[in-house]
Amino acid sequence: MFSVTVRDHMMVAHSLRGEVFGPAQRLHGATFIVDATFRSASLDADGVVVDIGRATEQLRAVIGELTYRNLDDDPVFAGVNTTTEALAKVVADALATRASEGELGPAAEHLAGIAVTLRESHVAWASYERDL
Repeated sequence: MFSVTVRDHMMVAHSLRGEVFGPAQRLHGATFIVDATFRSASLDADGVVVDIGRATEQLRAVIGELTYRNLDDDPVFAGVNTTTEALAKVVADALATRASEGELGPAAEHLAGIAVTLRESHVAWASYERDL
C-alpha cells in the first residue's frame, strides 16, 4: 500500500461532557496538528497516490470550517462530544466526501482509504481511518 500524508493545523474552542474529562469539561482551547494520509494499492499514470497540492488545499478547506470556532455553538456538533477521536472522524469523512466529488483530482479515484490523525501535543494524539 502506498500513502501520501499532508499536514496542517487547527485551533478550536470546546468543552467535553463527562466527569472523565475533569477540567476539560469547562470551555477551553485546543490546537491540533492535523495529518491526513491518503492510501492506494497502486499509483496513477503519473506515479502518485494523490496530488499533494490538491490534498493540502482540501485539508485546509475542511479544517478551515472548524478553525477559530467554539464547537459548542455549532449546530453540526449538537449532541456530539467533540473529543479528539470524534474530530478526527469529522475531518476524515469530509475529506472522503471531497474525494468522491472529484476535489482531489483523478488520482483520488483509486484511493483505498484515508486516515486522519489529530495531535494534541507531543505525547498525545488520536486517529480515525476509513475505507473508500
